[in-house]
Amino acid sequence: MDWNNLKFFLALAETGSLSLASEKLRVDHSTVARRIDMLERDLGVRLVERLSRSWRLTAEGERVRDRARAIETGVADIARFAKGVGRLPDRVVRVSAPPTFLAGFLAPRLLPFQAQHPGLRIELVGEARQVSLSKGEADLAIRAARPHEKGVVARRLAAVAFGLYGSRDYLARCGADGQDFLGYDDSLDHLPQQRWLKMLAGDRALALRSNDLANLLTAARAGLGLAVLPCVMTCGIAELVRVPTRLPPLTRELWLLFHRDVARSPAVRAVIDHITAITTSAKAAFLGEQAVRT
Repeated sequence: MDWNNLKFFLALAETGSLSLASEKLRVDHSTVARRIDMLERDLGVRLVERLSRSWRLTAEGERVRDRARAIETGVADIARFAKGVGRLPDRVVRVSAPPTFLAGFLAPRLLPFQAQHPGLRIELVGEARQVSLSKGEADLAIRAARPHEKGVVARRLAAVAFGLYGSRDYLARCGADGQDFLGYDDSLDHLPQQRWLKMLAGDRALALRSNDLANLLTAARAGLGLAVLPCVMTCGIAELVRVPTRLPPLTRELWLLFHRDVARSPAVRAVIDHITAITTSAKAAFLGEQAVRT
């Protein structure tokens, strides 16, 4: 049996869709279908029912799925062990973080650090989704929520203050009475900063909605209205002004997440220590008390 075929089957089992499985594995539909056919022939067991518009696991398929998950976890354990005990100078450290935070704060401070260590390569991945550290999707993840994954260490990096910001031109033009609010779309209504904004806006409809913080930052700078932004992201943007609000300031926590096995690697440990140091030194900026220096 080709063990790689289990990877294709597990992708289908977890996504529930041939198209989603192909996107996840970055192959075409026919490759996923062919690999699953091969696995069924090798095992002599029907794993999926091929319906007109979907594929559904059989009872035997569900049992194989559970065993395949255990194999996947075991392979990830081996990979983490190898990373943890490796002492080779060359090492790629993959860091996942929200795109705007990555571009505006982290990248300018991590790339010079990489230049000081020729054997180190830092791969920066901007994404808001919850990556699986146990499956090796990233070595480090920076998020605004603590994880629930077993074996994952959560280190609190900073308290992040949010404020209501608008451009100087917009405030001079519209004043306090003509406020247009810029916020997230329905998919992100659960975020604390979105709920805070809606309490400020009251019955007013949002003038612009987006699922991306960078779009809100750009719109606020362009004078389209007022947006709730992390204070640290506005440092150095002269045209943005923080607007006083009737509500107490909103603060969220920022966490650095990593699997304890991966942290044994000297390269990963060095990046962890550096991220901790640069966020600690920028504590006042995260709280909106002073400008941050790059």
